[in-house]
This record gives sequence, C-alpha cells and structure tokens, in this order.
Amino acid sequence: MPLYMHDSALVVAFEDPFNSRAIEEIRFLTQLKVLPVMSSHEDIDAARKKYYHAQVADTYAAAMAEPALSKGGEYEFHSTVPEVKINELASRLSTQDHAIDLTLEAVTESDNVLVQFVNKIILDAYSSGVSDIHIETYPGKNNTRIRFRKDGSLTDYVEIPPNFREAIISRIKVMAQMDIANRRKPQDGKIDFQHFGPAKIELRVVTMPTSTGLEDIVMRVLAPAKPLPMEKLGFAPDILAHLKNQVEHPYGLILVCGPTGSGKTTTLHSMLGYINTPTRKIWTVEDPVEITQAGLRQVQVNNKIGLSFASIVRSFLRADPDVIMVGEMRDQETTKAAIEASLTGHLVLSTLHTNTAPESVTRLLDLGMDPFNFADALLAVLAQRLAKSLCPKCKQAYTPDQQELDLLLTEYCEISELNQQQTLQDWKNNYAHDGQLRLHKAVGCKQCNNTGYKGRLGLHELMTVSAEVRHLIQTRAPLHALQKAALSAGMRTLKQDGIVRVLQGLTDMTQVRSVCA
Repeated sequence: MPLYMHDSALVVAFEDPFNSRAIEEIRFLTQLKVLPVMSSHEDIDAARKKYYHAQVADTYAAAMAEPALSKGGEYEFHSTVPEVKINELASRLSTQDHAIDLTLEAVTESDNVLVQFVNKIILDAYSSGVSDIHIETYPGKNNTRIRFRKDGSLTDYVEIPPNFREAIISRIKVMAQMDIANRRKPQDGKIDFQHFGPAKIELRVVTMPTSTGLEDIVMRVLAPAKPLPMEKLGFAPDILAHLKNQVEHPYGLILVCGPTGSGKTTTLHSMLGYINTPTRKIWTVEDPVEITQAGLRQVQVNNKIGLSFASIVRSFLRADPDVIMVGEMRDQETTKAAIEASLTGHLVLSTLHTNTAPESVTRLLDLGMDPFNFADALLAVLAQRLAKSLCPKCKQAYTPDQQELDLLLTEYCEISELNQQQTLQDWKNNYAHDGQLRLHKAVGCKQCNNTGYKGRLGLHELMTVSAEVRHLIQTRAPLHALQKAALSAGMRTLKQDGIVRVLQGLTDMTQVRSVCA
C-alpha cells in the first residue's frame, strides 16, 4: 500500500517488507526509490478499501497476492500499473549532460535511470518473444544501437547516446557476474533476471571486443524451463510416429542436426520428456543447461575444472544410466565416448552442426569413427530448420499459375527423381480445394507488425538406419549414395517437407528457400 513521498522516495506498506521481488516491481513500474515499512494485512486491506474504489482495490489485492502466471506457468510482470516506455527512458538518458559514473556502486544502484533502462530492454525482449538482444557500440559521437532478433530476423529497437555506452556494458556485466574491468577479451556469463527485475527470465550473455576498442554484447533469452511435448514441435504425422519409435529403443544413438538456433536442444528435451518415466535413469551433459526437467540428472560442462563433455560421458557410464543426452558432439573424444556408450546398452541422444541427415554420417566418419561400430550404434538422424510462419490473421490465398506450379514440382522431385505427374496428383488428393491447389502469401497487419509473418515452424528430415544404409556406412560410401538410399527408404528432404508446409498454407517458398539449400 503506497503511503506518502519522503525525500523523492515512495514509502510503501508491506505485510512482508523483505519481499524483494515486490519491492523491485514497484520500483520499476513507478520509477521511484521504494522505502518499505511493515504493516498488518488487516490495516493494508482496510486502507485499500478506504482510499481506493472497491473494484480497483480488489484487483490490486489479487495482483499483489501472488505472481501472475502465463499459460506455461512462468512468472510474468503485472500489467495493472502503466509501464514506462523505452523511448521515455532513452530520452531521460539523453537529457543528462554527462556520462554515468562507471564505479561498481553507480552501475548497481537500483533506482537510477541506467538500471531501469537495462531492465526495460530485457522485459520488452521477453514479452515480445525475442530470442537475442544485440547491443552494438560505435566509436566517437555515434549512438549505440540495440537490436532484437525475433523469428530469425533482426530489427531495430532503440538507440542511446554515445556517452552511456560503457555504462550500459558495465551494468550488464555486473548482472552477468563478469569482470567489468576486462574489456580486451570475450567473456561469457548468465543473468538470472529475477534478482534484478519483476520477472523470472534467464539470459546467456557474451561480450565481444571490437576493432574500435569498444565492446558489443549479445544476450540470448533462454528457452522456457519446461520441455514441449513432441506433438507440439510441428512434426509431420509420419515423422512423429517414426521418431517416437526410435526413441523407445533401449540402446543406440539418435542425432539431431542443424545450424545454431534451429531448435536442436528443444527437440532433444522433448524427446527426453517423452521417455522420462520413473523406471529410467536419464543423465544429461550440457553447455549450458537451458531446459530443466524433473527426473533428469543434469550436469553443466566446466572446462576450467576439467568437466568436459567427454569426461562427463565416461563418468556417466559408472552411474547406472539408461539414457544419456550429450548436448553437442564437439570433438572426436566426445563422439567416440558417446558411440561407446550407445554400444554398451544405453540410449544416447546428441546434436551435430551439420546441414542434412546423411551429411551427419559422413561428418562423423571423417572424425575418425570406426564405421562398423558407428553403423551398429546409429538408429536415426533428424535434421531440422526453423522457417517463418505466415501470419494466420492476414495471409492471403491465391491459385498459383502453371509456371509457379512447375517450379514447385521441379524443386520437390529433382532430388528423389519422383514422377512429377504422380506427385501433382498426390498433392491434389491431399491439399486441393475444389480440385485446385492454393498457396498463400504474406500481406502484413498490426498483429504481425506488418511483416506478414508471425512465429516459426519446424522443417524436418528424418533418416532411419535401414539395412542398406547400415551397409553403406560400413563401407564408407559417399554422401550421394547415402542420400539416395535414405530417399528410397522414404526420407523426405528438408526442402520437400518445407514444400508440404507451403501446400498446407503455413509458410511460403521464400522462407523455405531461405533456410533450405
């Protein structure tokens, strides 16, 4: 309950004056220093009813009684109090005629404009579904630019005056428990935002010295702490069924491949969630641990003390595992340890930075893996990409002309040597409306910020290891032979899966071509 102002500070009555989260939330929303005092629940409730309209008082009481929850169960900041806009904070920064003091005390003082500004950046990114925050510094009198990456694309967010660039960097370093004096070497850290603001958000932070003698910062907004069910990842029904079948094997190796940011970790944890039962012991080694699950025993890599992927996997083998998840196959030692684990009665899941499922096989053979052991261990390889989804509110249907349809058929059929006429007939049977195929194009509306796209969907390529594929691995067959065998066994390429999504009206070929070679 707000009481009065005292020396530019807001005095607020709390039932629990040590509730740091509530104090920080009020401080952020009011932009005032908060002085908490203790009062009984009865006195606070009586004051609300006396000085506020009953309905407003009830709403305020309900909001303060417990944190608001999103659909996923994560804490969100309240919207009952009008929030300050980022441009207002940027304007307040620009009106100051000197740079903020860079002492530790200055960049940690919770009621100054700088701290409020950094908090606002993080809250806006979180509430907008942003994956990465880029803070880019420029020399001289050039402004510092802040950009957000959402749905795979960067957009401008705000610019700040040059005399505050070092202060912004220092503030974020303090939050990430980095060395604020070290400006010549890259640093990695992590922010647990609930200690600084009114939301439970975790961010991975990297600083990068630039050629101008300044530093850039990139903050990755980490995924929700709970895994998504496999059914929510957008797999085609046949791929989902095959993948579930592979994950249920008692032993073997399953790989998920794709570039950085393609959702590999999310997919791995969804697969683990599917088989996470009280009858299984599941160990994971990750760098960093981004998603947590009850029942999983998760270990964080720490190379400074010798906790590498490979050493941890070898230790897992003495810890009675049923399932082992290795966050990434980074080197020969880790890969060899994972394959050995899968050959000794354990199910092993891991990721690779490769472009296609067949390419993952040749990459590991090139790393020096024994082809016979590898062939015996491997169950399946899933390649994936994330493509922008058309905005469901404004997407516009149209009938493609013959030239566009022919191009679509050529791109779908050329790799697997399918018959175009038969493929066209299959498309009409599955996706036609009144005998006509319809595609959709991006338009743009308020709901999608006039981009025509909202959110992203997964494109998948699943290669299961048939007898023919296993023989080709053992004989170190070239990539094109592996791909041909996988296609013959029913694999769809990433682009083919993307074209199916186009026919379903979920995306367009511009987005499919942008993520698929």
